[in-house]
Amino acid sequence: MPPRVRNRCKIARPLLGLIGLVALAGCTSIGDFGRIDSELVTDGIHDWVGRDAARQAGLPASKNRLTEDERALRDLAFPLIEPPYERQRWDAVIYEYGIDRLMRRDVWVFDRTAYYRHLLARWDRSPSARYNQLSDDIRNDTVRIEPFFTVARRVADIDRRRLASMKAVVDLSPAERANATARIAENGLVIAWVQHSLSERCASYRFALEHLAIAEPERQAGDVDLNLTQLQQRIANYNLLAPAPRFAAVPVALAAPSAVTRQ
Repeated sequence: MPPRVRNRCKIARPLLGLIGLVALAGCTSIGDFGRIDSELVTDGIHDWVGRDAARQAGLPASKNRLTEDERALRDLAFPLIEPPYERQRWDAVIYEYGIDRLMRRDVWVFDRTAYYRHLLARWDRSPSARYNQLSDDIRNDTVRIEPFFTVARRVADIDRRRLASMKAVVDLSPAERANATARIAENGLVIAWVQHSLSERCASYRFALEHLAIAEPERQAGDVDLNLTQLQQRIANYNLLAPAPRFAAVPVALAAPSAVTRQ
Protein backbone atom coordinates (compact mmCIF):
# COMPACT_ATOMS: atom_id res chain seq x y z
CA MET A 1 0.00 0.00 0.00
CA PRO A 2 1.48 3.41 -0.98
CA PRO A 3 2.57 5.62 2.00
CA ARG A 4 0.02 8.33 1.18
CA VAL A 5 -2.86 5.84 1.21
CA ARG A 6 -1.53 4.25 4.40
CA ASN A 7 -1.43 7.66 6.14
CA ARG A 8 -5.01 8.36 5.08
CA CYS A 9 -6.09 5.03 6.54
CA LYS A 10 -4.44 5.89 9.85
CA ILE A 11 -6.50 9.06 10.00
CA ALA A 12 -9.71 7.48 8.74
CA ARG A 13 -9.80 4.53 11.15
CA PRO A 14 -10.10 6.51 14.40
CA LEU A 15 -12.52 8.93 12.75
CA LEU A 16 -14.79 6.12 11.59
CA GLY A 17 -14.54 4.49 14.99
CA LEU A 18 -15.67 7.64 16.76
CA ILE A 19 -18.51 8.17 14.30
CA GLY A 20 -19.62 4.61 14.99
CA LEU A 21 -19.54 5.21 18.74
CA VAL A 22 -21.56 8.39 18.32
CA ALA A 23 -24.15 6.53 16.26
CA LEU A 24 -24.41 3.80 18.88
CA ALA A 25 -24.79 6.42 21.61
CA GLY A 26 -27.98 7.70 20.02
CA CYS A 27 -26.78 9.90 17.14
CA THR A 28 -25.23 12.53 19.42
CA SER A 29 -22.04 12.87 21.43
CA ILE A 30 -23.59 15.39 23.82
CA GLY A 31 -24.78 14.15 27.20
CA ASP A 32 -26.36 15.99 30.11
CA PHE A 33 -25.56 19.68 30.72
CA GLY A 34 -23.85 20.00 27.33
CA ARG A 35 -20.98 17.68 28.25
CA ILE A 36 -19.49 15.00 26.02
CA ASP A 37 -20.94 11.59 26.83
CA SER A 38 -18.57 10.04 29.39
CA GLU A 39 -18.50 6.73 27.48
CA LEU A 40 -16.78 8.50 24.59
CA VAL A 41 -14.08 10.17 26.69
CA THR A 42 -10.59 8.80 27.31
CA ASP A 43 -7.79 10.12 29.48
CA GLY A 44 -5.83 11.42 26.50
CA ILE A 45 -8.70 13.06 24.64
CA HIS A 46 -7.08 16.51 24.59
CA ASP A 47 -3.40 15.52 24.42
CA TRP A 48 -3.24 17.03 20.92
CA VAL A 49 -3.75 20.58 22.26
CA GLY A 50 -0.11 21.05 23.28
CA ARG A 51 1.22 19.28 20.21
CA ASP A 52 -0.82 21.43 17.87
CA ALA A 53 0.07 24.63 19.73
CA ALA A 54 3.74 23.78 19.17
CA ARG A 55 3.12 22.87 15.53
CA GLN A 56 1.30 26.16 14.96
CA ALA A 57 4.32 27.98 16.40
CA GLY A 58 6.70 26.01 14.17
CA LEU A 59 8.23 24.13 17.11
CA PRO A 60 8.86 20.41 17.67
CA ALA A 61 6.53 18.45 19.93
CA SER A 62 7.88 16.57 22.93
CA LYS A 63 7.85 12.78 22.96
CA ASN A 64 7.74 12.63 26.76
CA ARG A 65 4.60 11.38 28.45
CA LEU A 66 2.31 13.99 29.97
CA THR A 67 2.18 14.41 33.72
CA GLU A 68 -1.21 14.52 35.43
CA ASP A 69 -1.07 18.32 35.67
CA GLU A 70 0.02 18.68 32.04
CA ARG A 71 -2.90 16.53 30.93
CA ALA A 72 -5.29 18.49 33.17
CA LEU A 73 -3.93 21.71 31.66
CA ARG A 74 -4.91 20.52 28.19
CA ASP A 75 -8.31 19.22 29.33
CA LEU A 76 -9.14 22.54 30.98
CA ALA A 77 -7.78 24.51 28.03
CA PHE A 78 -9.99 22.95 25.37
CA PRO A 79 -13.34 24.51 26.43
CA LEU A 80 -11.61 27.90 26.53
CA ILE A 81 -10.16 27.65 23.02
CA GLU A 82 -13.16 25.98 21.38
CA PRO A 83 -15.74 28.50 20.13
CA PRO A 84 -18.72 28.39 22.52
CA TYR A 85 -21.19 27.83 19.68
CA GLU A 86 -19.50 24.50 18.85
CA ARG A 87 -20.37 22.84 22.19
CA GLN A 88 -23.77 21.52 21.12
CA ARG A 89 -22.70 19.86 17.87
CA TRP A 90 -23.90 16.27 17.54
CA ASP A 91 -20.36 15.29 16.49
CA ALA A 92 -18.61 17.35 19.17
CA VAL A 93 -16.57 14.34 20.28
CA ILE A 94 -14.72 14.39 16.95
CA TYR A 95 -13.59 17.93 17.67
CA GLU A 96 -12.69 17.03 21.26
CA TYR A 97 -10.27 14.42 19.95
CA GLY A 98 -8.79 16.95 17.51
CA ILE A 99 -9.42 14.70 14.51
CA ASP A 100 -11.14 17.33 12.37
CA ARG A 101 -8.77 20.24 13.00
CA LEU A 102 -8.19 20.90 9.29
CA MET A 103 -11.85 21.87 8.92
CA ARG A 104 -11.87 24.04 12.05
CA ARG A 105 -10.34 27.30 10.96
CA ASP A 106 -12.32 29.05 13.71
CA VAL A 107 -9.87 27.61 16.25
CA TRP A 108 -6.91 29.30 14.55
CA VAL A 109 -8.41 32.24 12.64
CA PHE A 110 -10.29 34.84 14.66
CA ASP A 111 -13.51 36.37 13.34
CA ARG A 112 -15.21 38.50 15.99
CA THR A 113 -18.49 38.51 14.04
CA ALA A 114 -18.84 34.70 13.98
CA TYR A 115 -20.38 34.39 17.43
CA TYR A 116 -23.02 37.00 16.64
CA ARG A 117 -23.91 35.25 13.38
CA HIS A 118 -24.41 31.97 15.19
CA LEU A 119 -26.47 33.74 17.85
CA LEU A 120 -28.80 35.18 15.21
CA ALA A 121 -29.10 31.79 13.52
CA ARG A 122 -30.79 30.33 16.60
CA TRP A 123 -34.50 29.64 16.14
CA ASP A 124 -35.61 31.62 19.19
CA ARG A 125 -39.07 33.09 19.46
CA SER A 126 -37.89 35.87 21.76
CA PRO A 127 -34.77 38.09 21.74
CA SER A 128 -34.52 37.30 25.47
CA ALA A 129 -33.35 33.80 24.60
CA ARG A 130 -30.40 35.22 22.67
CA TYR A 131 -29.46 37.45 25.57
CA ASN A 132 -29.74 34.46 27.90
CA GLN A 133 -27.46 32.40 25.67
CA LEU A 134 -24.89 35.19 25.53
CA SER A 135 -25.03 35.58 29.30
CA ASP A 136 -24.69 31.82 29.84
CA ASP A 137 -21.63 31.60 27.58
CA ILE A 138 -19.97 34.50 29.40
CA ARG A 139 -20.69 32.98 32.83
CA ASN A 140 -19.43 29.57 31.71
CA ASP A 141 -16.11 31.11 30.70
CA THR A 142 -15.93 33.01 33.99
CA VAL A 143 -16.33 29.75 35.90
CA ARG A 144 -13.82 27.84 33.75
CA ILE A 145 -10.86 30.20 33.92
CA GLU A 146 -10.03 29.81 37.61
CA PRO A 147 -9.52 26.00 37.49
CA PHE A 148 -7.43 26.40 34.34
CA PHE A 149 -5.10 29.01 35.76
CA THR A 150 -4.80 27.16 39.06
CA VAL A 151 -3.34 24.22 37.15
CA ALA A 152 -1.38 26.57 34.88
CA ARG A 153 0.41 28.06 37.87
CA ARG A 154 1.43 24.61 39.07
CA VAL A 155 2.68 23.59 35.63
CA ALA A 156 4.60 26.85 35.25
CA ASP A 157 6.23 26.35 38.64
CA ILE A 158 7.25 22.76 37.85
CA ASP A 159 8.68 23.87 34.50
CA ARG A 160 10.84 26.49 36.19
CA ARG A 161 12.17 23.81 38.51
CA ARG A 162 12.70 21.50 35.55
CA LEU A 163 14.80 24.16 33.82
CA ALA A 164 16.93 24.55 36.94
CA SER A 165 17.37 20.78 37.19
CA MET A 166 18.43 20.54 33.56
CA LYS A 167 21.28 22.95 34.25
CA ALA A 168 22.44 20.85 37.18
CA VAL A 169 22.32 17.46 35.44
CA VAL A 170 25.40 17.24 33.25
CA ASP A 171 24.85 13.81 31.68
CA LEU A 172 21.48 14.46 30.00
CA SER A 173 21.37 13.03 26.51
CA PRO A 174 20.54 15.40 23.62
CA ALA A 175 17.18 13.63 23.21
CA GLU A 176 16.30 14.03 26.90
CA ARG A 177 17.19 17.70 26.82
CA ALA A 178 15.32 18.32 23.56
CA ASN A 179 12.14 16.57 24.75
CA ALA A 180 12.14 18.38 28.10
CA THR A 181 12.71 21.74 26.42
CA ALA A 182 9.95 21.02 23.89
CA ARG A 183 7.49 20.10 26.65
CA ILE A 184 8.22 23.32 28.55
CA ALA A 185 7.53 25.28 25.37
CA GLU A 186 4.32 23.31 24.74
CA ASN A 187 3.02 24.04 28.23
CA GLY A 188 3.75 27.73 27.87
CA LEU A 189 2.06 27.82 24.49
CA VAL A 190 -1.08 26.13 25.84
CA ILE A 191 -1.34 28.80 28.54
CA ALA A 192 -0.75 31.53 26.00
CA TRP A 193 -3.27 29.99 23.59
CA VAL A 194 -5.97 30.16 26.24
CA GLN A 195 -5.15 33.79 26.99
CA HIS A 196 -5.22 34.60 23.30
CA SER A 197 -8.55 32.81 22.89
CA LEU A 198 -10.10 34.51 25.93
CA SER A 199 -9.13 37.91 24.59
CA GLU A 200 -10.66 37.06 21.23
CA ARG A 201 -13.91 35.67 22.57
CA CYS A 202 -14.41 38.69 24.83
CA ALA A 203 -14.17 40.81 21.69
CA SER A 204 -16.76 38.50 20.08
CA TYR A 205 -19.08 38.79 23.08
CA ARG A 206 -18.73 42.58 23.05
CA PHE A 207 -19.49 42.72 19.33
CA ALA A 208 -22.55 40.49 19.78
CA LEU A 209 -23.87 42.48 22.75
CA GLU A 210 -23.49 45.85 21.04
CA HIS A 211 -25.14 44.72 17.82
CA LEU A 212 -27.87 42.77 19.58
CA ALA A 213 -28.67 45.84 21.69
CA ILE A 214 -29.24 47.78 18.47
CA ALA A 215 -31.17 45.10 16.59
CA GLU A 216 -33.23 43.73 19.49
CA PRO A 217 -32.91 46.01 22.54
CA GLU A 218 -33.86 44.45 25.87
CA ARG A 219 -33.30 45.39 29.51
CA GLN A 220 -31.13 42.27 29.83
CA ALA A 221 -28.40 44.03 27.88
CA GLY A 222 -27.27 45.85 31.03
CA ASP A 223 -26.90 42.61 32.99
CA VAL A 224 -24.98 40.97 30.15
CA ASP A 225 -22.68 43.98 29.96
CA LEU A 226 -21.96 43.65 33.69
CA ASN A 227 -21.17 39.95 33.34
CA LEU A 228 -18.86 40.62 30.42
CA THR A 229 -17.02 43.36 32.32
CA GLN A 230 -16.49 40.98 35.24
CA LEU A 231 -15.12 38.32 32.88
CA GLN A 232 -12.68 40.81 31.34
CA GLN A 233 -11.49 41.94 34.77
CA ARG A 234 -10.91 38.37 35.88
CA ILE A 235 -8.98 37.57 32.71
CA ALA A 236 -6.79 40.65 33.28
CA ASN A 237 -5.94 39.32 36.76
CA TYR A 238 -4.50 36.15 35.24
CA ASN A 239 -2.85 37.49 32.09
CA LEU A 240 0.48 38.18 33.79
CA LEU A 241 1.09 34.43 33.99
CA ALA A 242 2.23 34.30 30.36
CA PRO A 243 3.04 37.80 29.05
CA ALA A 244 2.43 38.66 25.39
CA PRO A 245 0.22 35.67 24.52
CA ARG A 246 1.43 35.20 20.96
CA PHE A 247 0.94 31.46 21.01
CA ALA A 248 1.35 31.06 17.27
CA ALA A 249 4.64 32.91 17.06
CA VAL A 250 7.20 32.16 19.76
CA PRO A 251 7.55 30.10 22.97
CA VAL A 252 6.16 32.01 25.92
CA ALA A 253 8.35 32.93 28.88
CA LEU A 254 6.54 31.92 32.05
CA ALA A 255 6.27 34.54 34.78
CA ALA A 256 6.77 33.70 38.44
CA PRO A 257 3.62 32.75 40.38
CA SER A 258 4.06 35.83 42.57
CA ALA A 259 3.52 37.97 39.48
CA VAL A 260 -0.04 36.73 39.08
CA THR A 261 -2.50 39.26 40.41
CA ARG A 262 -4.70 37.78 43.10
CA GLN A 263 -8.43 38.15 42.90
